[in-house]
Amino acid sequence: MSVRFKSSTLDDQIEGSFAAPVAELYATAFGPSATPALTRVLELRSFLVLAEEQVARVRDRVHEAMAPGRDMNELSADDLRMDSQWLEASLDARDGYRAALGELLRTMPPPDQQPRPVRLTQATVATTPPPSVAAPAPQRAGAARSRRP
Repeated sequence: MSVRFKSSTLDDQIEGSFAAPVAELYATAFGPSATPALTRVLELRSFLVLAEEQVARVRDRVHEAMAPGRDMNELSADDLRMDSQWLEASLDARDGYRAALGELLRTMPPPDQQPRPVRLTQATVATTPPPSVAAPAPQRAGAARSRRP
């Protein structure tokens, strides 16, 4: 499933900053009115969603391994050590994405003051000026010089 359909712990802040639901923001991000701030926020949000999903998977795996009804002979210290390392790495990534996204949301201008992308059109320049604008040629231009005796 795509990250745009999963929730993150900062969705409320994102929606408040842009005054629109996350689903609408993703639809807007690919249109001509997308701002660089919106694009960056949604990119960081996508990374955050993946990191949070990984934290939840490791947490659920540890809970399952430690369930009260589970056979104690199935416990593995090596597996739990590996899950602990995996959880630490996942939490570090999650915290980093939350911090980056929170900082971006705090420092970006309000939605009504964000610059909109401007579509620039470049004027075409003619390589030769029209005949009416051309400068007159000197009277003797192109004339052969006469020989003197």
